[in-house]
Parts: sequence; structure tokens; C-alpha cells
Amino acid sequence: MTTGTAATAATATDAPGRSFRPLAGVLTAMAVSVTGTRVSAIALPWFVLATTGSATMTGLVAFAEMAPYVAVKALTGPLVDRLGPRVVSWTTDAVSAVAAGLVPLLHAQGLLPFWVLLVMVAVIGAMRGPGDLAKSVMVPEAADHARVPMERATGLSGVTERLASTIGPAVGGGLVALMGPLAGLAINAVTFALGSLIIAVALPRGMGRPAVPATAADPAADPAVDASGEEQPAGYWRMFREGFTFLRSEPLLLTVIVMIGITNLIDAGFITVLVPVWARESGNGPAAIGLLAASMGATAVVGSLIAAAVASRLPRRTVFFTGFLLCGAPRFMVLALGAPMWLVITVFAIGGFGSGFLNPILGAVLFERVPRHLLGRVHALGDSLAWAGIPLGGLVAGAAVATVGLIPSLIAAGALYFATTTLAGLRPEWREMDRLRGRSGRADSVAGASGVVGAADAAVEPEPARSA
Repeated sequence: MTTGTAATAATATDAPGRSFRPLAGVLTAMAVSVTGTRVSAIALPWFVLATTGSATMTGLVAFAEMAPYVAVKALTGPLVDRLGPRVVSWTTDAVSAVAAGLVPLLHAQGLLPFWVLLVMVAVIGAMRGPGDLAKSVMVPEAADHARVPMERATGLSGVTERLASTIGPAVGGGLVALMGPLAGLAINAVTFALGSLIIAVALPRGMGRPAVPATAADPAADPAVDASGEEQPAGYWRMFREGFTFLRSEPLLLTVIVMIGITNLIDAGFITVLVPVWARESGNGPAAIGLLAASMGATAVVGSLIAAAVASRLPRRTVFFTGFLLCGAPRFMVLALGAPMWLVITVFAIGGFGSGFLNPILGAVLFERVPRHLLGRVHALGDSLAWAGIPLGGLVAGAAVATVGLIPSLIAAGALYFATTTLAGLRPEWREMDRLRGRSGRADSVAGASGVVGAADAAVEPEPARSA
């Protein structure tokens, strides 16, 4: 059995030299993509609220984007492994740029009925899913080139995401307040095009190639053989099944996915409906949305930087649930209580700091536990299951506001968030978080006739589905 430590050492020996260019390229593409998405996250709900005045229709638009995102992403894992994450990333970003650019153009011509907007948003969501997956899958390869620990690479990825999540809302809130929501949607199209260009042109040659087929990496996988007697790559559904089988064998990853799935559903309703409705009813307007997101994002950058530097020496379980305690229920309650703006900003800033530690830990757990040739499939399934509630978040929040009002909806959502993150921490699977740390999932270990690596096999050597 090839161990993760041995595989990492082999990479360091065989590599032509240490290079930070791949990691810088992937992180830059992530930064551009996330910035545009965060701008759109303010501009699109405000555009719908301004043109329809309906919280329910605002939630429907969020559903139209996120349902295809989750569904397509779940099915894309084998394609990312087969075609290579680089090709998938730049092509999907290019299609997203076209769809995003059509929204302001069609509206300016009076050719954007609500159903057309839903179609455009659905196309963007369907393309964003595999595009985001492909960029994330390239992080371990980029870390190998740079020869940095996996937790540091995922920490830098978290810093990049948080920094973009700070800049994006600030830009989006300012643009919407000064120039209207369509300006923010236009910026989103530009960032998709730029991200596509970075991945297609700026990364070094050979980066993001297709993964080694499971049949070549795993002698227990019973490879298909053609008429000439030559080994053939596994088919799409077989590759999909291998990813599902592996994920099912990992209790920690499944527990993470369930908890993150619930919190993601609540957060989706909070971001797409509850906060915009609060901003409108309180009279603070779209600039306040950007200010809150920027304050939370700025402190999240600090948290992610600290996580990148010291997370490998901290107890993961304690840090993880402390981060959720800070970034969860307090945000909902401070809005429900009608607190002054300075207090709201303070609570969001503290929550941002706690949230900065989450994704670096989750990313490290995923990449440690999943063999490289299965990474696209397992990552896609894990993310999609964790994000499955997001399309419903806006619909549920919109219906709740329409039925019982904003304040009761905020209180109920905050209470559910607290219960989910507190009770989940009592389960025994979380003790596995600090086991296997520091090992690479790049090794293609074999676990019996099934040809997958389970928790018991991975334990011979001692990261999350990203919160997805």
C-alpha cells in the first residue's frame, strides 16, 4: 500500500523545482470569481426587490440560480476527473460571462421579462457549479508545486475567498447605491470573463490535467478491456459510483455534510432575503448590506490568515465549533433586536473572524482523506449535498417573511442555527478531525474488493467537503 507520506515525498523529489505560479494563478482566478459573485449577490436581490417589490420573487431568483448550481455540480465530478479541471474551469466561466452580460443588455432593451431573468440566472448557476469545483480541485496540485503544507494551501485559499468576499460586497453595495443594480451585474460578467482568461492562459502548461483513471491507479478496480486487449478508462457512471461509495464509507465527512447542509440553507435565506428585507425596512438601504458583508469579510480575512499560519498546531474540533458559535446565531439576533448600526457591524465583524477558521479546517480534512484520483467526484458530491438546501433557503425565507414577518423569521432562523451547530458537536465522529492530520490524500490506496479507501485504511497513515 502506498502511503500519503511516501507519495508526497516522491512528488517533492521528482518535481523539477518549487514554483508558486500555479498556486498564485489558481488563487487569483478564485479571487476574481468570488469578487464578481459577491457583487452579484447584492446587485441581483436588490434588482428584483426594486423591480418587483416581492420578497417571494427574490427568493425564487435565488432558487433559480442555486438549484442548477447544486444539481450540475453533483454530476460534474467524473467529468472534472476525466477532462481535467483546467478545461472545465475556463469553459464554464466563459459561458457564465455571456449569460451574465445578457442580463443588463436585455433589460436596457426592454427584453427582460421575469422568466427570461430566471433562465439567465439558471445558466449562470449551472456553469458556476463545475467552475468552482474545478478551481478547488486544482488547489492540492498547486500546493504540490509550491511544496507547502495542505493546511497552509487551504488557508491561503480561505484568505483569498474571504478577501474577495470583503471587496465584492463593498464594491457591490457602492455600485448599487450610486449606479443601480445593473452596474453590479455587468461587473459580474467582466469577472467571469477575466477568470476564464486567467485559467486558460496564465497557468503553466500541464497544470490541471485529467486525473489518473481509477483503473490505472487501482488494481482492484477491475478495469474494462477493449477488443484489442488494452485497458480502458472507467465509464462515467462507474466513476460516479466510486465517488459515492467512498463518501459513504467516511462517517466524519457525512456528518460534516449534514451539518453544513443545514447551516447553508439558513445562511442562504439570510443573505438573499432576510438581510435585503432588513435593509429596506430599516431604511439603511443597499449600502448597509455591503458594509455588513465587508466588515464580516475583513475580519474573516484576519481569521483565515491566522488559520493559514497556525491551524496545523491547533485542535481542529475546538476551533471549528468556536468559530461557528461566533459566526452563527448572533448575526440573526442583532438584526431581530433592532440594534444600532455600530453594534450590528461589531457583531458581524466578530462573526467574520470566527468564520475565517472554518473552511481551512474543512478543506484540509477533505484533501487528507480523499485519494487524488477520486477528488473531483468526492468533492463534487460532498459540496452538492452540503449545498442542497441553498436553493430552498431563499424560498423558505421569503415565505416566512411573507407569513410571519421579518423579526420572527430572524429569531427562528438564529435559534435553529444555534441548535444545529451545538448539537452536532456532541457526535463522536468529530473526534476524527484531528486524526490523519498532516497526511496527503494523493495516495491511491486499495481497500479490499471495492477498490475504495475507507476510514480504517486511511488510518494506517495518519480535510471538508468545503463548507461548501
